[in-house]
Amino acid sequence: MKIRVVLEPSEEGGYTAYVPSLPGCISEGDDVQQALANISEAVALYLGPTEDNLVSSTHTRGMSS
Repeated sequence: MKIRVVLEPSEEGGYTAYVPSLPGCISEGDDVQQALANISEAVALYLGPTEDNLVSSTHTRGMSS
C-alpha cells in the first residue's frame, strides 16, 4: 500500500510529517529520516486493529453444570 506523506520543515527545527488521507495522523522528527520513521509508526498504529474491533475466537463447548 502506498500512502502519500507530506514533510514540512518545522519553525522550531526538524520536520513535521502528516498523511492527508488519514485525519490526525501526524508526527515529527529531528531530521527527514526520523520524521519518516515516526510517521511510518503512526500510520501503522492508525491503521492497526483496536480492542474495539478485535473479534474473540474463543468458543465454549460442552460446558455442563
